[in-house]
Amino acid sequence: MLRIAELKLPLDHTEPQLRQAVLKRLGIAEDELIDFTVFKRSYDARKRSAIVLIYALDVEVKNEAQVLARMRDDRQVMPAPDTGYKFVQAGKPAPGMPRPIVVGLGPCGLFVALILAQMGLNPIVLERGKIVRERTVDTFGFWRKRKLNTESNVQFGEGGAGTFSDGKLYSQIKDPKHYGRKVLSEFVKSGAPEEILYVSKPHIGTFRLVKMVEQMRAEILSLGGEIRFETRLEDVLVEGQGDNRQVVGVRLASGEEIPTRHLVMAIGHSARDTFQMLYDRGVYIEAKPFSIGFRVEHPQSLIDACRFGPNAGNKILGAADYKIVHHASNGRSVYSFCMCPGGTVVAASSEEGRVVTNGMSQYSRAERNANSAIVVGITPEDYPGHPLAGIAFQRELESRAFVLGGSNYDAPGQLMGDFVRGVASTEFGSVVPSFKPAVHLTDLATALPDYATHALREAFVAFDKQIKGYYKEDAVLTGVETRTSSPIRIKRRDDNLQSLNTRGLYPAGEGAGYAGGIMSAAVDGIRVAEAVALSMAG
Repeated sequence: MLRIAELKLPLDHTEPQLRQAVLKRLGIAEDELIDFTVFKRSYDARKRSAIVLIYALDVEVKNEAQVLARMRDDRQVMPAPDTGYKFVQAGKPAPGMPRPIVVGLGPCGLFVALILAQMGLNPIVLERGKIVRERTVDTFGFWRKRKLNTESNVQFGEGGAGTFSDGKLYSQIKDPKHYGRKVLSEFVKSGAPEEILYVSKPHIGTFRLVKMVEQMRAEILSLGGEIRFETRLEDVLVEGQGDNRQVVGVRLASGEEIPTRHLVMAIGHSARDTFQMLYDRGVYIEAKPFSIGFRVEHPQSLIDACRFGPNAGNKILGAADYKIVHHASNGRSVYSFCMCPGGTVVAASSEEGRVVTNGMSQYSRAERNANSAIVVGITPEDYPGHPLAGIAFQRELESRAFVLGGSNYDAPGQLMGDFVRGVASTEFGSVVPSFKPAVHLTDLATALPDYATHALREAFVAFDKQIKGYYKEDAVLTGVETRTSSPIRIKRRDDNLQSLNTRGLYPAGEGAGYAGGIMSAAVDGIRVAEAVALSMAG
């Protein structure tokens, strides 16, 4: 099989034209081409009136060696790499070895459990939240009736925070072993559309994610895994001191103890009580940078027109997204994060008396507004002291947002123009906010630290130079966005992926500070599962 990269065709090309382009690129006759498949498809929209599609194709030809020899000077034609997943040859667990335990069933925990189950290692999964269908009922109940379940919400439950999101499946992580392909293949097997295997920015949407998660759970169970829902980890049992600390089991909130020497902590970025417990047990944790800001809503039609011009509405292009950054005069970086085309802003609180925002889209991306977090980067220098000080900082901002919103889980909001001028907003314009329960108009100047407010005001005006029309007087800002990533990192060793100072403890995924999104969390889950398997066989 050959791989052709960077094959460019007009947006409106036909299938025969794609075939002819392959023949021309390789300089072969029609009868020499056996078959080809699309490995990746992206687009170049820098010239809005002449958008082109860019393909990477896997091609089967007669006389492959001769074609490769003839094309040796073309860097875009090469042997297709083997992207199939290869299980580590770990062998069976040592006699008497207790089963591995995975804490958390978000994207990372799902793939840790799935890979361990596929290798015959019968993992036990502990998930504090509910199964995804019941969790969905609780989450929608909060949005509609302001009734928060602190154990079943956008952050906690089967599928993790990624379930109530745009279902973005792209990341910029290095992936030399093609773990990402394994992730996408498992998603397709569980009901995701096959296009996620080749489009450049694949996404699934919340409702499809729900069905996929259920299918993956069923496979884990069928392979000998065990999943316990509404089961909260109370404590980690550790023996030894100093360099000899070893995990020997866990204690649940029910009081039950389960022995294990392989404990994967695939907790999300909002498992604050678990972070505290691990820190109290002496597990090495350090503060890390994250970002804070607001969700911003524009009409999707405006973003489509700005990005695609006369090609706005094209089915292949779909709803337009954007990625923007501004380096403010006070030294802060302001950038878009988790952009959701044709989506909604959602309430993502997991603690009482606090307001948090996130973004979500369905597969169709057909809602009227585009939304994105626009956030300011911060570092531990902004919240000095304790390794868990970032959590206290997040809580302070979320509590402040709760009060600004009316102390009833409505989110505080403001029109973009009013925010830049420093004037409280009193009525909405043409952009109707999507956040539920509701948006309470106010002055967001006090919702964030002064340095963040200053940087955001400057950035909104500057963004208009990157996307004409972005600085829209009645675009809606909704606060606050604080859960962009984990505020801590549970450091691990590079060689065996175990905690820096506690053997048998495997920090994994977003909560541990080693991922940022569905794809990177799932890939990290595969890596950690392999490390567990190798250790169990050792």
